[in-house]
Amino acid sequence: MTVIAAEEKRPRGPVDPRLWRYSASARRYLVVTVVLSTLDVIMVIATALVLGRVLAGAITSGETDWSRWSTELWVLAGAMCARVVLSWAITRYADRAAHRVVAELKDEVLVAATRMRPRDLDPRRDEVATVVTRGIDGLIPYLTGYLPALILVGTLTPATLSVIWWQDLTSAIIVVITLPLIPIFMILIGLLTKGKSRRTLDAMTALSSQLLDLLAGLPTLRALGREQGPAARIRGLGDAHRRTTMSALKIAFLSSMVLELLATLSVALIAVSIGLRLVYGEMALEAGIVALILAPEVYLPLRMVGTKFHAAEDGMAAAERAFAVIDAQPEADVPTARGTVAVPTAIGRIALQGIGVRSRSGHAPHRLDAEFEPGRITVLTGPNGSGKSTALQVVLALTEPDRGTVTVDGVALTSLDREQWWSRVAWLPQHPVLLPGTVDENLHLTGEVHDLDSAARATGFDEVLAELPDGTNTVIGAGGVGLSLGQRQRLALTRILATSRPVVLLDEPTAHLDDATEQTVLNSIRALADRGHLVVLVAHRPTVVAIADTVVEVHADDE
Repeated sequence: MTVIAAEEKRPRGPVDPRLWRYSASARRYLVVTVVLSTLDVIMVIATALVLGRVLAGAITSGETDWSRWSTELWVLAGAMCARVVLSWAITRYADRAAHRVVAELKDEVLVAATRMRPRDLDPRRDEVATVVTRGIDGLIPYLTGYLPALILVGTLTPATLSVIWWQDLTSAIIVVITLPLIPIFMILIGLLTKGKSRRTLDAMTALSSQLLDLLAGLPTLRALGREQGPAARIRGLGDAHRRTTMSALKIAFLSSMVLELLATLSVALIAVSIGLRLVYGEMALEAGIVALILAPEVYLPLRMVGTKFHAAEDGMAAAERAFAVIDAQPEADVPTARGTVAVPTAIGRIALQGIGVRSRSGHAPHRLDAEFEPGRITVLTGPNGSGKSTALQVVLALTEPDRGTVTVDGVALTSLDREQWWSRVAWLPQHPVLLPGTVDENLHLTGEVHDLDSAARATGFDEVLAELPDGTNTVIGAGGVGLSLGQRQRLALTRILATSRPVVLLDEPTAHLDDATEQTVLNSIRALADRGHLVVLVAHRPTVVAIADTVVEVHADDE
C-alpha cells in the first residue's frame, strides 16, 4: 500500500475539498472571496448599464449639457471607485490568506509527520522536507490567482451573460456558441500537460534529497578522496528539473496565447454583429453599448482560469503530497493517551509479550517475546527489516504495537507517565541526534552527564577532541556536519555512556568504529551493565553479539 498511488487514482476536481477541511483560513478565505466577488459583479453590471444609458442618451439626443446625466454619472463614478476598492481588497486579502493557509498546512504536515511511526516516516522523510520547505508554497499562486478566477466563472460569467441576453439576444447566442471553446481548449491543453507538475515536484524532491545526503556525507567523502563522485549525478538531477520546468513553462505560455486569441475573436464577432445591426437600425444603441461592454467580461474569468491553470497544477500537486502525509496515519492509530502512573526510580524488569508492529508487507517484529533485566545485556539480532529498531521504539513508547503488550515491573507501558519514562531511558538511534552548536552543548544535550572524561576515553572521543581546532568549543552543524561519521558516532556514544539513566537502548552502537575502538566501547557497555543498568543492544556484528547475556532473535511476518 502506498498513499501516493492511492492519491493518484483519486479523481480530483479543480478544488480539493481536503483544503477546506484542514485549513480554517481557507474556509474563511472562500467565504470572503465569494462575497467580495459578488459585490464586484454587481459593480461591473451597474457600470455597463449606466455607461450604456449615458452614452446612448448623449449620442441620440445630441445634448452637451452633462448635468442632465448627473445622477447616472455619480452612480458610474461610485461603481468604478467601488470596483477599485473591491479589487484592492480581494488582492490584499488573498495574499494574506494564502500565506496563512500555507502556514496552517505546513503545521498540519509537521504534526502528522511527528505523529507517524518512525518506521513509516523514514521512507517519506525527503518528501516531507520538500513539501514543507518549498513545495507547498506553490499553493500561493493557486489561492491568489486560480481560485478567485474560478469563483468569477461561477458569478461574473453567468450574471453578465444574463444581462447580455436581456439586452441583445443575438449577442447572447454568439456568446453561448463561442464560450465553450475556451474550456474545450483548456481540457486539450490540460491533457497535454498532464503529469508535468508532478514530474517537476519529483525532480525537485530527488534533487533536494541527493543534495542533503551529499552535504551530510561530505566530510567522509573528502576523507576518502571521493568528494567529486556525486557531481555527475547532481548535475543530471538539476538538468532533469530544468527540463521539466521549462517544458511546463512553454506549454503555459502557449496556452495563454491560445485562450487570448479565442476570447479576442469571440468579442470581435459580437462587435461586428452589433455594428452591422446598428448600421441597419435593427437594434437600439443602448443595448448595443451594454452588450459590447459586457462581452469581454463574460470571457475574462475563463481566460484567467486558463492562464492560472498551470500555477494551480503546481500548487495542487504539492498539496496532494501534503494531504498524503496528513492522511497517511489513521486517526485511530495515533497514540494520544497519556498514562498517569509514576515510573519507579529503580526499574526491575521490562517484558515484551507477543509484540507485533504492522509494516508494508506484514508485521515487523512479529510475535516478539523478550525480557530485559538490570545488570544484563540483551542483544536483539535478526535479518534486516525484521523490526529490531522498531522493537526499541516500542520500548521507548514512540511506537505503539498493533499486537502484544509491554510491561515495566508488571505495569503496562501505556499506563506510565510518558515524560517520566523518557527521563529514565537513554537511547542511541541508528542516526544519532546532533544539533547545531558546540561539541560541549551536544555532549550535555540530555543534561545528565557524569564522568565525561572516562566516557570519552572509553569511546576514543578524547582523541577526536584533541584533533578539533577548538576542542569542546568547536561548532558543528545540523546532524553533526563538520565531523566524520565515526566522530559523530563516538560523540553520541560518549553522551550515552556518561548517562545515569537506568535503561540504555543502543541501536548498532559500534557502527563506523574501528576494531580497537569497538572493543573499548564494548568493555564500557559491559561495565555499564555491571553497574546495574538495563542494557539492550541491536546488533549484527558477531563481536557485539558475543557480549550478550541474552540473545533474542527478531523475526518479521510477511502477509
